[in-house]
Amino acid sequence: MTVAVGQVVTGRDMIVDPGRMKTMAALLADPNPIHWDTRAVAELGLGDAPVNQGPLNMGYIQTMLAEWAGGRDRIREFRCRFLGNVFGGQTVRAGAEVTGVDDGPDGCLVRCAVWLDVEGSDRAMSGTATVLMEK
Repeated sequence: MTVAVGQVVTGRDMIVDPGRMKTMAALLADPNPIHWDTRAVAELGLGDAPVNQGPLNMGYIQTMLAEWAGGRDRIREFRCRFLGNVFGGQTVRAGAEVTGVDDGPDGCLVRCAVWLDVEGSDRAMSGTATVLMEK
């Protein structure tokens, strides 16, 4: 696969599922009710949909990178910054732009700027990642 600086990769649209958020809250033993109790969200003035967990938002980006690079084991570095909330029912799409390519003995280390956009709203996350691509 040829990879070049400036190349943009995007994932598929994902609808944020409130049921999965509730399951994730249970798995993480997350006591914050904004992830499953819409009354708690409304009391904070954030609307009437539950707020997605940060790890799920990061996972959307990491899944897109893994599908592009050929597996989760190809993600060598990942850093992100949370810019806003993602709510149940919203549609998100992860993306990346190649910012550097370095040849190595095992393949190409590809540095990327990464993001998670919310359809009809602002960018929810931004960051950087490095993935290993086969030669």
